[in-house]
Amino acid sequence: MIEKKQSGYWLSHVGLCLGVIFIFFPVWLAFVGSTVTQEDIMQPPFPVLPGPHLIENYKYALFNISPDGYYSLPVPVLKMLFNSLIMALGITIGKLIISLLSAFAFVYFKFPLRKTFFWLIFLTLMLPIEVRIVPTYEVVANLGLLNSYAGLIFPLIASATATFLFRQFFLTVPNEMIEAARMDAASEWSIYWKIVFPLALPAIAVLGILSVIWRWNDLILPMIAVSTTKTAYTIQLCLLDFQGEYVAQEHYRLAMTVVSLIPTTLVFVFLQRYITSGIASTGIK
Repeated sequence: MIEKKQSGYWLSHVGLCLGVIFIFFPVWLAFVGSTVTQEDIMQPPFPVLPGPHLIENYKYALFNISPDGYYSLPVPVLKMLFNSLIMALGITIGKLIISLLSAFAFVYFKFPLRKTFFWLIFLTLMLPIEVRIVPTYEVVANLGLLNSYAGLIFPLIASATATFLFRQFFLTVPNEMIEAARMDAASEWSIYWKIVFPLALPAIAVLGILSVIWRWNDLILPMIAVSTTKTAYTIQLCLLDFQGEYVAQEHYRLAMTVVSLIPTTLVFVFLQRYITSGIASTGIK
Protein backbone atom coordinates (compact mmCIF):
# COMPACT_ATOMS: atom_id res chain seq x y z
CA MET A 1 0.00 0.00 0.00
CA ILE A 2 2.84 2.36 0.89
CA GLU A 3 4.67 1.55 -2.37
CA LYS A 4 1.53 2.37 -4.37
CA LYS A 5 1.19 5.71 -2.59
CA GLN A 6 4.85 6.55 -3.23
CA SER A 7 4.59 5.61 -6.91
CA GLY A 8 1.46 7.71 -7.29
CA TYR A 9 3.22 10.61 -5.53
CA TRP A 10 6.17 10.54 -7.90
CA LEU A 11 4.02 10.04 -10.99
CA SER A 12 1.87 13.04 -10.09
CA HIS A 13 4.96 15.21 -9.61
CA VAL A 14 6.50 14.03 -12.87
CA GLY A 15 3.27 14.87 -14.67
CA LEU A 16 3.17 18.28 -12.99
CA CYS A 17 6.76 19.04 -14.00
CA LEU A 18 6.08 17.99 -17.59
CA GLY A 19 3.02 20.21 -17.67
CA VAL A 20 5.02 23.20 -16.38
CA ILE A 21 7.73 22.62 -19.00
CA PHE A 22 5.14 22.26 -21.76
CA ILE A 23 3.44 25.54 -20.78
CA PHE A 24 6.61 27.53 -20.05
CA PHE A 25 8.62 26.42 -23.09
CA PRO A 26 7.00 28.88 -25.58
CA VAL A 27 7.66 31.72 -23.11
CA TRP A 28 11.30 30.63 -22.86
CA LEU A 29 11.62 30.59 -26.65
CA ALA A 30 10.16 34.11 -26.78
CA PHE A 31 12.75 35.27 -24.25
CA VAL A 32 15.58 33.56 -26.16
CA GLY A 33 14.37 35.14 -29.40
CA SER A 34 14.46 38.55 -27.72
CA THR A 35 18.18 38.19 -26.99
CA VAL A 36 19.41 37.33 -30.49
CA THR A 37 19.37 38.99 -33.91
CA GLN A 38 16.87 38.64 -36.74
CA GLU A 39 19.33 36.44 -38.65
CA ASP A 40 19.58 34.01 -35.72
CA ILE A 41 15.81 33.68 -35.63
CA MET A 42 15.37 33.16 -39.37
CA GLN A 43 18.24 30.70 -39.73
CA PRO A 44 17.29 27.22 -38.47
CA PRO A 45 17.51 25.72 -35.98
CA PHE A 46 15.88 28.20 -33.61
CA PRO A 47 18.24 28.95 -30.67
CA VAL A 48 17.31 27.54 -27.27
CA LEU A 49 19.88 29.47 -25.21
CA PRO A 50 19.96 33.27 -24.66
CA GLY A 51 22.13 35.31 -27.02
CA PRO A 52 24.41 38.33 -26.50
CA HIS A 53 21.97 41.06 -27.65
CA LEU A 54 19.71 41.24 -24.61
CA ILE A 55 20.57 44.81 -23.57
CA GLU A 56 20.31 46.41 -27.01
CA ASN A 57 17.07 44.59 -27.86
CA TYR A 58 15.44 45.59 -24.59
CA LYS A 59 16.63 49.17 -24.97
CA TYR A 60 14.51 49.22 -28.08
CA ALA A 61 11.63 47.42 -26.37
CA LEU A 62 11.53 49.94 -23.50
CA PHE A 63 12.97 53.20 -24.79
CA ASN A 64 12.65 52.91 -28.58
CA ILE A 65 16.45 53.08 -28.96
CA SER A 66 17.54 50.98 -31.93
CA PRO A 67 21.26 50.22 -32.44
CA ASP A 68 21.03 51.02 -36.15
CA GLY A 69 18.88 54.10 -35.56
CA TYR A 70 16.52 53.20 -38.40
CA TYR A 71 13.64 51.20 -36.99
CA SER A 72 11.77 53.45 -34.58
CA LEU A 73 8.23 53.41 -33.31
CA PRO A 74 6.12 56.58 -33.42
CA VAL A 75 5.38 56.21 -29.69
CA PRO A 76 7.69 54.85 -26.95
CA VAL A 77 6.74 51.43 -25.63
CA LEU A 78 6.67 52.79 -22.07
CA LYS A 79 3.86 55.11 -23.13
CA MET A 80 1.90 52.15 -24.49
CA LEU A 81 2.48 50.22 -21.26
CA PHE A 82 1.11 53.22 -19.37
CA ASN A 83 -1.95 53.28 -21.64
CA SER A 84 -2.56 49.58 -20.93
CA LEU A 85 -2.22 50.22 -17.19
CA ILE A 86 -4.74 53.09 -17.29
CA MET A 87 -7.15 50.92 -19.28
CA ALA A 88 -6.83 47.88 -16.99
CA LEU A 89 -7.14 49.85 -13.74
CA GLY A 90 -9.90 52.12 -15.04
CA ILE A 91 -12.08 49.24 -16.24
CA THR A 92 -11.45 47.22 -13.07
CA ILE A 93 -12.27 50.05 -10.67
CA GLY A 94 -15.36 51.08 -12.63
CA LYS A 95 -16.52 47.49 -12.94
CA LEU A 96 -16.20 46.84 -9.21
CA ILE A 97 -18.04 50.03 -8.24
CA ILE A 98 -20.95 49.52 -10.63
CA SER A 99 -21.26 45.77 -10.00
CA LEU A 100 -21.15 46.07 -6.21
CA LEU A 101 -23.80 48.80 -6.11
CA SER A 102 -26.09 47.09 -8.62
CA ALA A 103 -25.80 43.71 -6.88
CA PHE A 104 -26.53 45.37 -3.52
CA ALA A 105 -29.64 46.99 -5.00
CA PHE A 106 -30.88 43.73 -6.50
CA VAL A 107 -30.54 41.87 -3.20
CA TYR A 108 -31.54 44.40 -0.54
CA PHE A 109 -33.91 46.81 -2.31
CA LYS A 110 -37.50 46.03 -3.23
CA PHE A 111 -38.65 47.68 -6.45
CA PRO A 112 -40.95 46.72 -9.36
CA LEU A 113 -39.59 44.36 -12.02
CA ARG A 114 -36.47 43.69 -9.97
CA LYS A 115 -36.08 40.11 -11.19
CA THR A 116 -36.88 41.12 -14.76
CA PHE A 117 -34.10 43.70 -14.80
CA PHE A 118 -31.67 41.24 -13.28
CA TRP A 119 -32.36 38.56 -15.87
CA LEU A 120 -32.09 41.11 -18.67
CA ILE A 121 -28.62 41.94 -17.38
CA PHE A 122 -27.83 38.26 -17.03
CA LEU A 123 -28.86 37.59 -20.64
CA THR A 124 -26.10 39.92 -21.85
CA LEU A 125 -23.67 37.17 -20.85
CA MET A 126 -24.82 35.38 -23.99
CA LEU A 127 -23.40 38.19 -26.13
CA PRO A 128 -19.60 38.32 -26.19
CA ILE A 129 -17.83 41.54 -27.11
CA GLU A 130 -17.07 40.16 -30.57
CA VAL A 131 -20.80 40.28 -31.33
CA ARG A 132 -21.06 43.85 -29.99
CA ILE A 133 -18.14 45.33 -31.92
CA VAL A 134 -20.23 47.40 -34.36
CA PRO A 135 -22.70 48.90 -31.83
CA THR A 136 -19.86 49.50 -29.37
CA TYR A 137 -17.93 51.41 -32.00
CA GLU A 138 -21.03 53.41 -32.91
CA VAL A 139 -21.63 54.43 -29.30
CA VAL A 140 -17.98 55.35 -28.69
CA ALA A 141 -17.80 57.33 -31.95
CA ASN A 142 -21.10 59.17 -31.41
CA LEU A 143 -20.02 60.21 -27.92
CA GLY A 144 -16.72 61.53 -29.26
CA LEU A 145 -14.65 59.10 -27.18
CA LEU A 146 -12.46 57.65 -29.93
CA ASN A 147 -8.70 57.73 -29.32
CA SER A 148 -9.07 58.57 -25.64
CA TYR A 149 -8.82 56.86 -22.27
CA ALA A 150 -12.58 57.23 -21.87
CA GLY A 151 -13.11 55.24 -25.06
CA LEU A 152 -10.90 52.47 -23.68
CA ILE A 153 -12.60 52.34 -20.29
CA PHE A 154 -16.32 53.13 -20.49
CA PRO A 155 -17.51 50.36 -22.89
CA LEU A 156 -16.45 47.58 -20.49
CA ILE A 157 -17.04 48.95 -16.98
CA ALA A 158 -20.55 47.47 -16.81
CA SER A 159 -20.13 43.72 -16.23
CA ALA A 160 -23.01 41.25 -16.03
CA THR A 161 -20.60 38.57 -14.78
CA ALA A 162 -19.39 40.64 -11.84
CA THR A 163 -22.94 41.75 -11.01
CA PHE A 164 -24.14 38.14 -11.00
CA LEU A 165 -21.25 36.91 -8.82
CA PHE A 166 -21.65 39.71 -6.28
CA ARG A 167 -25.42 39.15 -6.16
CA GLN A 168 -24.92 35.46 -5.46
CA PHE A 169 -22.41 36.32 -2.74
CA PHE A 170 -24.72 38.88 -1.09
CA LEU A 171 -27.48 36.26 -0.96
CA THR A 172 -25.25 34.20 1.36
CA VAL A 173 -25.07 37.01 3.93
CA PRO A 174 -27.48 36.17 6.78
CA ASN A 175 -30.62 38.27 6.46
CA GLU A 176 -30.85 38.49 10.26
CA MET A 177 -27.67 40.57 10.28
CA ILE A 178 -29.15 43.09 7.85
CA GLU A 179 -32.47 43.25 9.72
CA ALA A 180 -30.67 43.80 13.03
CA ALA A 181 -28.76 46.71 11.52
CA ARG A 182 -31.99 48.25 10.21
CA MET A 183 -33.61 47.87 13.64
CA ASP A 184 -30.66 49.84 15.05
CA ALA A 185 -31.57 52.66 12.63
CA ALA A 186 -28.65 52.02 10.29
CA SER A 187 -29.09 53.52 6.85
CA GLU A 188 -28.76 51.44 3.70
CA TRP A 189 -25.49 53.21 2.96
CA SER A 190 -24.16 52.28 6.41
CA ILE A 191 -25.23 48.67 5.89
CA TYR A 192 -23.37 48.64 2.59
CA TRP A 193 -20.11 50.11 3.91
CA LYS A 194 -19.98 48.56 7.40
CA ILE A 195 -21.46 45.09 6.81
CA VAL A 196 -21.78 44.02 3.19
CA PHE A 197 -18.65 45.62 1.72
CA PRO A 198 -16.19 44.19 4.29
CA LEU A 199 -17.67 40.72 3.86
CA ALA A 200 -17.27 40.99 0.09
CA LEU A 201 -13.55 41.90 0.19
CA PRO A 202 -12.36 38.37 -0.78
CA ALA A 203 -14.66 38.36 -3.82
CA ILE A 204 -13.58 41.90 -4.70
CA ALA A 205 -9.93 40.87 -4.55
CA VAL A 206 -10.45 37.88 -6.85
CA LEU A 207 -12.49 39.72 -9.46
CA GLY A 208 -10.25 42.78 -9.30
CA ILE A 209 -7.02 40.87 -9.87
CA LEU A 210 -8.46 38.72 -12.65
CA SER A 211 -10.02 41.77 -14.31
CA VAL A 212 -6.68 43.60 -14.37
CA ILE A 213 -5.04 40.60 -16.04
CA TRP A 214 -7.86 40.14 -18.57
CA ARG A 215 -8.03 43.80 -19.54
CA TRP A 216 -4.26 44.13 -19.82
CA ASN A 217 -4.33 41.40 -22.47
CA ASP A 218 -7.41 42.79 -24.23
CA LEU A 219 -6.99 43.53 -27.93
CA ILE A 220 -10.48 43.86 -29.38
CA LEU A 221 -11.56 47.03 -27.56
CA PRO A 222 -8.33 48.96 -28.33
CA MET A 223 -8.68 47.96 -31.99
CA ILE A 224 -12.06 49.69 -32.26
CA ALA A 225 -11.47 52.57 -29.83
CA VAL A 226 -7.94 53.88 -30.49
CA SER A 227 -6.83 52.29 -33.76
CA THR A 228 -6.35 55.63 -35.58
CA THR A 229 -4.14 57.46 -33.05
CA LYS A 230 -0.92 55.72 -32.10
CA THR A 231 -0.34 57.89 -29.03
CA ALA A 232 -3.31 56.09 -27.44
CA TYR A 233 -2.13 52.58 -28.38
CA THR A 234 -2.01 49.86 -25.72
CA ILE A 235 0.86 47.40 -25.63
CA GLN A 236 -1.20 44.62 -27.20
CA LEU A 237 -2.25 46.84 -30.08
CA CYS A 238 1.37 47.93 -30.45
CA LEU A 239 2.47 44.31 -30.87
CA LEU A 240 -0.15 43.77 -33.57
CA ASP A 241 0.85 46.93 -35.41
CA PHE A 242 4.55 46.15 -35.04
CA GLN A 243 3.99 42.76 -36.62
CA GLY A 244 2.45 44.39 -39.66
CA GLU A 245 4.91 47.25 -40.15
CA TYR A 246 8.20 45.75 -39.03
CA VAL A 247 8.03 42.10 -40.03
CA ALA A 248 11.80 41.90 -40.46
CA GLN A 249 12.43 42.77 -36.81
CA GLU A 250 11.06 39.77 -34.94
CA HIS A 251 13.72 39.99 -32.22
CA TYR A 252 12.45 43.44 -31.23
CA ARG A 253 8.85 42.28 -31.26
CA LEU A 254 9.69 39.30 -29.03
CA ALA A 255 11.46 41.65 -26.61
CA MET A 256 8.33 43.81 -26.48
CA THR A 257 6.24 40.67 -25.94
CA VAL A 258 8.34 39.63 -22.95
CA VAL A 259 8.10 43.16 -21.53
CA SER A 260 4.30 43.02 -21.86
CA LEU A 261 4.24 39.76 -19.87
CA ILE A 262 6.09 41.18 -16.87
CA PRO A 263 3.28 43.27 -15.24
CA THR A 264 0.65 40.53 -15.29
CA THR A 265 3.20 37.97 -14.11
CA LEU A 266 4.14 40.17 -11.14
CA VAL A 267 0.46 40.74 -10.31
CA PHE A 268 -0.21 37.00 -10.27
CA VAL A 269 2.96 36.07 -8.35
CA PHE A 270 2.53 38.63 -5.56
CA LEU A 271 -1.26 38.45 -5.30
CA GLN A 272 -1.74 34.73 -5.85
CA ARG A 273 -2.60 34.11 -2.20
CA TYR A 274 -5.49 36.59 -2.45
CA ILE A 275 -6.82 34.75 -5.49
CA THR A 276 -6.69 31.32 -3.85
CA SER A 277 -8.05 32.53 -0.48
CA GLY A 278 -10.79 34.52 -2.19
CA ILE A 279 -11.90 31.57 -4.31
CA ALA A 280 -11.83 29.28 -1.30
CA SER A 281 -13.89 31.62 0.88
CA THR A 282 -16.41 32.79 -1.72
CA GLY A 283 -16.76 29.74 -3.96
CA ILE A 284 -16.10 31.74 -7.15
CA LYS A 285 -15.03 29.46 -9.97
